[in-house]
Amino acid sequence: MISKKMKTFVSKSSTIRAMFEEGRRLAQIYGEENVFDFSLGNPNLEPPDSVKESVKYILDNESPNFVHGYMNNSGYEDVRKAIAEFINKKHGVNLSEENIVMTVGAAGGLNVILKSILNPDDEVITFAPYFGEYRFYCDNFGGVLKEVPPDFNTFEPNLKRFEETINNKTKAVIINSPNNPTGVIYSDSTLKSIAKILTRKSEEYGTSIYLISDEPYREIAYDGVEVPYILNYYKNSFVGYSYSKSLSLPGERIGYIAVDSEMDDFEEVMAALKVATRILGFVNAPSLFQRVVARNLDSEVDVNVYKKNRDLLYNHLVKLGFECVKPQGAFYLFPKAFIEDDKKFCEIAKEYNLLLVPGSSFGCPGYVRIAYCVSYEKIEKSLPAFTKLAERFK
Repeated sequence: MISKKMKTFVSKSSTIRAMFEEGRRLAQIYGEENVFDFSLGNPNLEPPDSVKESVKYILDNESPNFVHGYMNNSGYEDVRKAIAEFINKKHGVNLSEENIVMTVGAAGGLNVILKSILNPDDEVITFAPYFGEYRFYCDNFGGVLKEVPPDFNTFEPNLKRFEETINNKTKAVIINSPNNPTGVIYSDSTLKSIAKILTRKSEEYGTSIYLISDEPYREIAYDGVEVPYILNYYKNSFVGYSYSKSLSLPGERIGYIAVDSEMDDFEEVMAALKVATRILGFVNAPSLFQRVVARNLDSEVDVNVYKKNRDLLYNHLVKLGFECVKPQGAFYLFPKAFIEDDKKFCEIAKEYNLLLVPGSSFGCPGYVRIAYCVSYEKIEKSLPAFTKLAERFK
């Protein structure tokens, strides 16, 4: 008999994954080419050639005992040093290998951070819409997730509601920019305001309120929009980064946590991150791909492919009457459904072999998420189905 908590988790299992499985079922009936699965944020671009070349070089030239063996729970020192120097050059901060902990992707990093800072019943604030797994991650360590609704015109955080939500139980705030599912990039003024509010509230309650920036989509940004770096705004910040999207390596589970040296109780925090990495069962991040990413810090996938997809699908949906903020980054659209019941809307969309994810999965009922990290040809072929779906409600 599984635990009561897991019974609850299983019953609330990911809608996104359920839609993905539904796509596989429909593909067997109608043919894969006739099913338009926009449910899962699985990058469709190949990793840069340099990644494959790096794997071959490392396996051919480095000692197997070294490449495949244990190392410090934080990761290889030379890898962490290379990443710190790259961040310093790119974002104008001052980090060393002591500020970096290698992680099992961004998800593993978030769990390491929350394990390190949360006590039972501590509250963690996030801005809707948000990645639904945050709720499970907080619950893993006895934390309670609190949602703050967005400004629905821009999908930037509602800062007034944010400040009202903070109380003496607030331990951390999670932000995600570029955002999954809207593609919105939080502006410089928004981040300055968040930092001021957190500084003021930390002083009011005599505590350290941490800011956690979940950044798997940092490099997926369009039209010259810059993604501000949170360590330049607020000293009590963690950056949880992943190479899943920037290098198209989601299955390799490789990322890192970056922490500013000015963070309150810095040495104690870093010690906690290292121990949490071990006792959560990760032990260390994947050894081979630590070495691979260190050789590919300047490499990225071609985001213009995603931009081309975005433009085609966004322009078509807007012409059909969908209300949607134009994404600045990531590879998702988050249009408003034509009816209030977003789950029912997604069920109706399946009648046209369109697989979309209800916005309620992200804390925003009445919207749907469309992952456009698929081929351009697949999007082209899906446009008539979207047209028929829109006509259904007109």
